[in-house]
Amino acid sequence: MKFPLIIFDWDGTLMDSVGRIVSSMQRTAKELQLTPPTELAVREIIGISLQPAIEQLFGRLSEDEMTAFMEVYRQQYVHDDITPSPLFSGAHELLECLRERGHTLAVATGKARHGLERVWQESNTKHLFHASRCADETASKPNPRMLHELLRETGYEANQAIMVGDSIHDMQMAQNAGISRIAVGFGAHDAQRLAFHQPLAVIDDLMTLTQYV
Repeated sequence: MKFPLIIFDWDGTLMDSVGRIVSSMQRTAKELQLTPPTELAVREIIGISLQPAIEQLFGRLSEDEMTAFMEVYRQQYVHDDITPSPLFSGAHELLECLRERGHTLAVATGKARHGLERVWQESNTKHLFHASRCADETASKPNPRMLHELLRETGYEANQAIMVGDSIHDMQMAQNAGISRIAVGFGAHDAQRLAFHQPLAVIDDLMTLTQYV
């Protein structure tokens, strides 16, 4: 076993949620009478914490404006937006396969804790993971702190872990932590940009991951 610990990003890596994030962000901007960002602009911020993501898209907002934006966005994403966001094909089977092989699985996500708990329940996958870190509990990607915390919690060294993600923020975070990485080419960022960060591979089928770990 090359990498006993496998750390997954969530949105765009295990769950096909990029379209819903884009739609919800655009709908929120319209509701608050802000200029809706392009799909490309929203894809750029997927993976980082919500507040810095909003600031990157809309500039510095007042405290009241930020609070309002975050509340409307969460309402849109969780309740109002009907854009489907299922697990990617093969994701559940991959996680079960890796657990059966004896890997320790973890999540490092830009979601807030309540958001991860909600999608875990919806996808019936919480029991497959040993540990997780969310954006409201630690520093935002690409800061490596959430990976350092997961290493400490699980008892592994950096050379025993691998990060799997779909964004340059995931790849940069893993590089900053000294952790190997695999990129998936069907999420937020394209294969060429992901390859710049020297992952072991850029894969287009989740089950291919088993060949590298």
